[in-house]
Amino acid sequence: MDLDLALRIDSPLPLTDQSTSDEKRNNERWERSNRLCLMIIKKAVPEVFREIMSETTATAKEFLQDIEKRFVKNEKAEISTLLTRLVSMKYSGKGNIREYIMEMSHLASKLNALKLNLSEELLVHLILISLPTQFSQFKVSYNCQNETWSLNELISHCVEEEERLKQEQTESAHLVSTTNDKCKGLKRKKEKGAAGLPELPKA
Repeated sequence: MDLDLALRIDSPLPLTDQSTSDEKRNNERWERSNRLCLMIIKKAVPEVFREIMSETTATAKEFLQDIEKRFVKNEKAEISTLLTRLVSMKYSGKGNIREYIMEMSHLASKLNALKLNLSEELLVHLILISLPTQFSQFKVSYNCQNETWSLNELISHCVEEEERLKQEQTESAHLVSTTNDKCKGLKRKKEKGAAGLPELPKA
């Protein structure tokens, strides 16, 4: 039995009194195939897609075309959502910069799968733009050089820069703490010295 006959062949012309036996037989085969295909498709697709079948949709082929059109609309919406997420991402400076960059790369891969191709060079620029102000000198250095980085090179350099910034922040915090301790020590010495001074005679 040609189950997919209605998907491969367009609907035959309506039968007339002059239709031959072969035409009647082919028409019956096609009608049966169409009914079975519609039934199978409706059972196979999610309920939300069954509702898109219009009253004018009479064939399984038309039903599949309706579903395809809806998927095209969904793809456009998904592209818009993914692209908005990608260009609006900002690294907070907290967490793991490697994981952050991989997340942006994952979004770009999804867009590429939807045929919105983003070059690796463009992705590198988007990532650099999304970095916070503490990476300003790092970004200036990249923009001043002639060569461009691959995504893997960017990850490596960003990880190094983040480690350097963390070390710098730790040293700065230690310096502030040491300075405060010294100031407190001097203050205590002054107070102790003042307390040990002889009392001046009254006039």
